[in-house]
Amino acid sequence: MHFRQWKRRDFITLLGTAAAWPLAGRAQQLTMPIVGFLDSGGSEYDRVAAFRQGLKEAGYVEGQNVAVDFRWAEGRYDGLPGLAAELVRRQPAVLFAATIQAALAVKAATTSIPIVFAIGSDPVEQGLVASLNRPGGNITGTSWLGGATLAPKRLEVLHEAVPNVRVIAALVNPTNPIAEGEAINLKETARALGLQLHILNASTGRQIEEAFAALIQLRAGAILIGADNFLFGRRGQLIVRTARHALPAISQWREFAAAGSLMSYGTNVSEAWRQAAVYVGRVLKGEKPAVLPVQQAVKVELVINLNTANAIGVTFPPTLLARADEVIE
Repeated sequence: MHFRQWKRRDFITLLGTAAAWPLAGRAQQLTMPIVGFLDSGGSEYDRVAAFRQGLKEAGYVEGQNVAVDFRWAEGRYDGLPGLAAELVRRQPAVLFAATIQAALAVKAATTSIPIVFAIGSDPVEQGLVASLNRPGGNITGTSWLGGATLAPKRLEVLHEAVPNVRVIAALVNPTNPIAEGEAINLKETARALGLQLHILNASTGRQIEEAFAALIQLRAGAILIGADNFLFGRRGQLIVRTARHALPAISQWREFAAAGSLMSYGTNVSEAWRQAAVYVGRVLKGEKPAVLPVQQAVKVELVINLNTANAIGVTFPPTLLARADEVIE
């Protein structure tokens, strides 16, 4: 009798312990800090790996001691305020904004939750921070040269690669707030170079197809891809179209050249994301954005894809090849 009672008590204890295991797991998940992640582009970004790497360097691994709540606008910039509000309602420990448009949206949504950005714009000019050394408020991050700033230089590099091409197309997303400034800068540079430039608009996959149809009718001999996250997310479609028409193409992002585009000229954005994610980790540990200086990624890289050049019949000038930071063969 005594033995049977002891077994019953032991069994009940085991049941209670087993029942507590999932509860303990849920409690750990509930206490895990949340990073709210907002991007104006799409979820197919290769750069998320760089973001996770930065978190890891700071001591955080997604799913183990930090949770990341992703929100993607998929190129619909007017949807960013709503997505920012959603994230703020979740009361994350930190908000990460991957573009200037996302950063402005989360800054407008909260003055208390810490924000870390990674943007291709001047954060002082955009009104995000008071100064680079002492940002003030609840926001800091990394910035680099991008957007409309480097667009003229990309056109110059493209012209240097294919000097006999006199008609060039530039593909921009008209819903992107920087598109107008980018187009103005490109037109001025084209006039100075004696080029005929056609600005083509696309904010959907179908409009990209329509833009390429127009490009052929205009007899454009090369194309510049605008600095836009929707277009970045559509790089597969864009590279297929440029290859089909044997069009020399240049973009801001190294990922384009690595995937088969002719060239890229711009900052290594993945590295900037990694640096920003390290800042996210530091904020999670208690540091204040107000006193974390904005990091500036100033190195601009020229990447050339020689395989693509050979396939479409482009011979690079030796001087341009010598300036390349990376040549893909």
